[in-house]
Amino acid sequence: MELISWQDFEKVDLRVGTIVKVEDFPNAKKPAFKLWVDLGNDFGIKKSSAQITKLYSKKDLIGKQVICVVNFPPKQVADFISEVLVAGFVLDDGKVVLAVPDKKIVDGVRLS
Repeated sequence: MELISWQDFEKVDLRVGTIVKVEDFPNAKKPAFKLWVDLGNDFGIKKSSAQITKLYSKKDLIGKQVICVVNFPPKQVADFISEVLVAGFVLDDGKVVLAVPDKKIVDGVRLS
């Protein structure tokens, strides 16, 4: 494990957002969903590709608050531009458990 400084951690901008739209992503190399996440007034709605199909259905995801990295550069995933990274924990079997707040909070609040 590599230790980082507090200044390194502060560079990662983690925000809470609410998933407002979910679509299948058949063009992705690995099973994934296209997500639209509302990150509040300062960021608006941002798109993300997420390989979370093993544990979540589209219906489960609508209205779910998630933690996102908002300051990575956009990334092309097949024919889709992913604008934020939705954070999750990758288990040994490859399933992903989303990182979520334990209480409902205002979209766009920064994790610190």
